[in-house]
Amino acid sequence: MRHLLASLVVCCAVVPAVYAADVASWVSLQDGSQLLAPQAAIPAREAARGEKADIRLDAAKTYQTMLGMGSSFEHTTCANLGRLEPGVRADVVEKLVSPDNGIGMNLMRICIGTPDFTGEPWYSYDDMPPGKKDPGLDHFSIDKDKAYVLPVLKLALEKNPNLLFYASPWSPPGWMKTCDDMIGGHLYPRYYGVYARYFAKFVEAYRQEGVPIYAVTVQNEPGVNKREDVLSWWYPSCQWSLVEDEDTWWPVPHDIMGVPERDFIRDHLGPEFHKEGIETRIWCYDHNLNNLWYPRNILSDPKAAEFVEGTAFHPYAGKPEAMGEFHGEFPNKDVFLSEGSTRGVKGAARIIEFLRNWARSYNAWVTVADSKGEPNNGPFHAGEPAITVDADTLAVSYNFEYYMYGQFMKFVQRGAVRIDSGAIEPKLSHIAFKNPDHTLVLVLANLDKKPREMKISDGTSSFAANVPAESVSTYQWRP
Repeated sequence: MRHLLASLVVCCAVVPAVYAADVASWVSLQDGSQLLAPQAAIPAREAARGEKADIRLDAAKTYQTMLGMGSSFEHTTCANLGRLEPGVRADVVEKLVSPDNGIGMNLMRICIGTPDFTGEPWYSYDDMPPGKKDPGLDHFSIDKDKAYVLPVLKLALEKNPNLLFYASPWSPPGWMKTCDDMIGGHLYPRYYGVYARYFAKFVEAYRQEGVPIYAVTVQNEPGVNKREDVLSWWYPSCQWSLVEDEDTWWPVPHDIMGVPERDFIRDHLGPEFHKEGIETRIWCYDHNLNNLWYPRNILSDPKAAEFVEGTAFHPYAGKPEAMGEFHGEFPNKDVFLSEGSTRGVKGAARIIEFLRNWARSYNAWVTVADSKGEPNNGPFHAGEPAITVDADTLAVSYNFEYYMYGQFMKFVQRGAVRIDSGAIEPKLSHIAFKNPDHTLVLVLANLDKKPREMKISDGTSSFAANVPAESVSTYQWRP
């Protein structure tokens, strides 16, 4: 019997492990010759003890859980989609949000009233003639959104019932502000309670339309007061970084930065949502990475922090590492990248930076523009969005950004946990996730003009990958 057992041990030791599942991969090349293109299956084998790898995944070392990724259904995007023939519109929306027939965007930003990107006069949901007030919100109405915004949102929900929306205002109604206008100025503190009811009425009105709101931010870019700029740069905005009703100097001292939003959330918006049984989350700040004092002063107040799920950031100033730093200060509060379009392979590397610094989301800004960059009443140009509609023929073009976003969004599921993949290199960025279905996903951005031969391991299995020059690659496998 002893000899038989010994023979069995030897036998088991020399039979190699069999891997039934290979590694699936997709690639997008900067030159456009391949776009989210599936590649030949890569055989995986059992990783030898102590085997070296260029990228080693460690599923035991975990970070944030992903809420979702997507872009925006702001007015420019919705207007362009509304111009398309219904069948074409349905196809484009499906290609955006469907995880099976599209790139799987599952988190979209929408606007409370109009943003800067719109082709019609800017509006809120309770506009009044100059000098008139409506503290009872008797004139509140979302009817203008019913023209082309809400139809797109409903269509998107049909194509992906798991789609989530978060909403941001560019300005309160003008009559609540020091300038009696949607452009610039500051919200009067005496209207904080009224404005909280305005948010609640928006959430309820959208719910009745069949469009639930997952989260709101209090103000898009609360440090901006465009009324203090030249006329050609005016667009809806509201500066919150003040204690008094009057204008003040800039920059605002650190000890008062964010205090008005803190008070609004703590004493008005949070209690209003609680009173009305509204489960919509509140994200604070919604501005650049270079000003942590603003959200710090909100989350440092325990009563305000009770109502805040996390902090929304934009990347137009500051570094992505600021999100990681802020998460270290407030580890029980989430961070979100709520607006920040990126382009090309460098853009993919930028998204990886955001996600490696604890962001639970990534959202681009302006998803569809026409070939003239319209409609757009604001001063900013959309650049090349994910999708372009020809201004004359209405032909639809899918740009590199559409496919680059798909390298992340189609494969990283909601609830995926970011896992460790080691340090990145200057020209080679990567990030890894474990999905709820137990698949592993690795996204690689190679900025180098040369291809790379890489050995990748998850500790139990390994495979060799040929990473093309100037490319974004996604690998998916079940360990």
